[in-house]
Amino acid sequence: MKRPRVSLAVVATGALLLSACGTGTPTGSVELTPVRLQLQWVPQAQFAGYIAAVAQGYYTAEGLDVELVDGGPDVIPQVVGSAANGPEFTISWVPKVLEVREADPPSDLVNIAQVFQRSGTLSVSWVDSGITSPEDFADKKVGVWDFGNEFEVTAGARLFGLEEGTDYEKVIQPFDMTLLLSDQIDVAEAMIYNEYAQVLEAENPDTGELYQPDDLTVIDYNEVGTAMLQDAIFARAAWLAEDGNEEIAVKFLRASFKGWIYCRENPDECVQLTLDAGTTLGAGHQAWQMNEINALIWPSPDGIGVLDPDLWQQTVDVAVESGIISGAPPSESYRTDLATQALEDITEDKTGSDFEKGTVEVTPGGE
Repeated sequence: MKRPRVSLAVVATGALLLSACGTGTPTGSVELTPVRLQLQWVPQAQFAGYIAAVAQGYYTAEGLDVELVDGGPDVIPQVVGSAANGPEFTISWVPKVLEVREADPPSDLVNIAQVFQRSGTLSVSWVDSGITSPEDFADKKVGVWDFGNEFEVTAGARLFGLEEGTDYEKVIQPFDMTLLLSDQIDVAEAMIYNEYAQVLEAENPDTGELYQPDDLTVIDYNEVGTAMLQDAIFARAAWLAEDGNEEIAVKFLRASFKGWIYCRENPDECVQLTLDAGTTLGAGHQAWQMNEINALIWPSPDGIGVLDPDLWQQTVDVAVESGIISGAPPSESYRTDLATQALEDITEDKTGSDFEKGTVEVTPGGE
């Protein structure tokens, strides 16, 4: 059952009043600039840094009134964000945006901040399946999501000369693990911060206890070599070119980075903020997710949001070799100057070099 939705506008109003009382720029008498951030999915800890930036008044301190726009299974953020009247900022995976940049008409989305430094994509199977590598997908039912979520999996299979439909059966999963739990597929795509935990939160009917990591084999695409850059912040080149909008982007990034720093230092508080924002998943699951999301962001060697050109090139190479895009995108497909400017005025630890992932107890059903 979906929890009652707490309006982020109400939270933002409280943050504005707090900001006006001395926690940041005195914005109480200043008209805020409205901007929208298109999320990839419904509220969950994957977006906790942005939720925290609203709740802690970081956006209002920068003179911004930020609306967080929900995503969901029927929302394709990179398409929504490409529209001329679309949101000013969009969260999407890099290969999905590279794909729409080759569409007709082409998107002009530009990566202005690479928040996730690592991929969270896994393929998960039962340990007795014998699947330990994409090489073992041959003659198997391989679960993936569509909408571009499957690129790392299909690219991993291609490393071993395996093509969907010829060497293995591709099965489109719902955004859960029901097909794996019911043995309708041999291996399932999962995010380390979401669906993998859903399996561990489920009861093993043979034991009456929760499934354990030892029951599963996990393929990590960071180790396979087909990992691709995921959650990044994009803006349209045409919007950025308008007078004053680069300054707005820097302010937005600075506040967003502060939100993620807050969640690194205060994960429990960010879990509660996510619950208050109306997430459909329980507190236990959100605690797991917050822990794993932090590990995808931190450490950020060059500072949060600064893209590593080598990882960009790996993403492009995999995308080209896999036929996702026909050729390398133009150099203006990403820029690091706005993120670098945003970091200049942040006094907190911007790299998280000493970050260590915590341990979170798995709870039945994620409650």
